Amino acid sequence: MDILQGMAVFKRVVDASSFSKAADSLAMPRASVSTLVQNLETHLGTRLMNRTTRRVQVTEDGALYYEYCTRILAEVSDAESALSSKRQSPRGTIRVDTSASFASNVLIPVMRDFHARYPDITVKLGLADRNVDLVQEGVDCVIRIGVLDDSNLVARSLGSVRMTTCAAPAYLEQMGEPATPDDLDRHCAVNYFSARTGRVYPFEFEAHGAVARKQLNGKLAVNDAQVYVMSALEGLGLIQVPRFMVAKAIEAGALREILRGHLGPPAPLSILYPQRRLSMCVRVFSE
Repeated sequence: MDILQGMAVFKRVVDASSFSKAADSLAMPRASVSTLVQNLETHLGTRLMNRTTRRVQVTEDGALYYEYCTRILAEVSDAESALSSKRQSPRGTIRVDTSASFASNVLIPVMRDFHARYPDITVKLGLADRNVDLVQEGVDCVIRIGVLDDSNLVARSLGSVRMTTCAAPAYLEQMGEPATPDDLDRHCAVNYFSARTGRVYPFEFEAHGAVARKQLNGKLAVNDAQVYVMSALEGLGLIQVPRFMVAKAIEAGALREILRGHLGPPAPLSILYPQRRLSMCVRVFSE
């Protein structure tokens, strides 16, 4: 049997939740659609769908197979596009995972331009500041800030992110503004800890080509970027963050940058994807 045709028909039935609707969209007899799916099930040795007179329900195996079909058919389409005039107009859906703070401050403001250039690419943006299994969760690429853990993913550098130390004016009026990192010992920080390990991240400062780390006292520790910034806005202590997260607050005077002569080391910005050939859609998004 034609496996690719079977995959395409199966995917269309799942998308339509109906054999009849899938047959209409494919301009095929309903019996032919049903036969192709049955042949696919026989070939795989498992049931992909439970059928009743009123509805079609995907089985657990069917749901897993559907995810693979979606990716495989997309890659086949990309391969055809790469060898045709469609190369300049890639078409398809990609799943991108990143943090909510990066998405809202960096990605969303440029998505209008991306859609204008590539109107046939749909981006499904997952917002989870955590490690994800790209294959298991159907993610095409992830964007991460910071030093990367060892993994079997391909990492491409996108540049670096400037870090800044800041606090609310009310806090600085009460506690005074530190002039050097050594002055931080008498200050209070809102600490940030890893949701995965519980480790509290120290404040970091570059000096003479070396990085100095200071673990600051604090009465509050959080593991969410939005809450981290909000805590500083409420005057609960000092924070050290990528500057794009607080640029608007600094411009509005709600936060004030401190220790501008003692910057934190820039954090690497990377895009990661599985060790496989990139689809055309992921390639242009990465670029």
